Amino acid sequence: MRYPSTINLPFNYAVIREGFTPLRPGDSIPDGPGWWLPIQGNALVVLPDGEGVRLHQGELPGWLAGGREPLCIGTWRGEPLRAVSVGSKISIPGPWQIEAFNAVEERLDDLLLTLGGMGMQILHWQKKSRFCSICGEKLVPIVGSWGRRCSGCGHDHFPAIHPCSIVLVRRGEEFLMARKREWPPGRYGLVAGFLDFGESLEECAAREVLEETGIMVENVRYVGSQCWPFPSQLMAGFVADYAGGEIRVEEHELEDARWFTADAPPAGIPPRRSIARWIIDRYMLGGEW
Repeated sequence: MRYPSTINLPFNYAVIREGFTPLRPGDSIPDGPGWWLPIQGNALVVLPDGEGVRLHQGELPGWLAGGREPLCIGTWRGEPLRAVSVGSKISIPGPWQIEAFNAVEERLDDLLLTLGGMGMQILHWQKKSRFCSICGEKLVPIVGSWGRRCSGCGHDHFPAIHPCSIVLVRRGEEFLMARKREWPPGRYGLVAGFLDFGESLEECAAREVLEETGIMVENVRYVGSQCWPFPSQLMAGFVADYAGGEIRVEEHELEDARWFTADAPPAGIPPRRSIARWIIDRYMLGGEW
């Protein structure tokens, strides 16, 4: 398989471990211009490089001058790596290109996905952590950490990572898959949802399947996880066995849900960058269980 384990999936730290050293507020930043992660919305701004794309290396690009303050999030291959948020109204000049992290066509390689995803997640935290949710005063950095401390009441705030369960359900040789209205025609994926109060991840997986499709499951087994920086989630992957019920779609969440087989899968499935695809490849198309 392209990814032997979920730890090898894009957006997980293992992908960039050999070349990336994290830096946090208060750490010493090496000299030099370094590498750049301009992020606009849900996309990374890159330069063409033959058939692929690459990060800019060098001084601050002129079209970013006077904009938002770049943030050094670490070093990449020994040089500073800076993430910078690009306003939605800024027009990106050529030859720069905007490549969405969740594009159908996989133009960004695993390294760029992971570096860009980390930069986007950190910028999101910085944007959402300017004021204390308790007293409303300004937050200031905690040296050596991405945490922030309230300048008023002194309460410490740390990045919020939102856990989700995603699950593939088997009934004999059939596998349950679902689709959302906003997805491309013919595209199906796995049932997923956010952890609720008082739940284990396994309980979350079972509840989401029941709520969204009317199907009851049993024997829920954990198979791996993936950082999912959209904007700040952790996807915990499971497989489960059918325990009863008939498909009854929750129309506020889904457009359709149905049973497929490995011999007759849906026309479209999630991209290889996702844990959803990893689970499908291994447990549906690969036949493991």
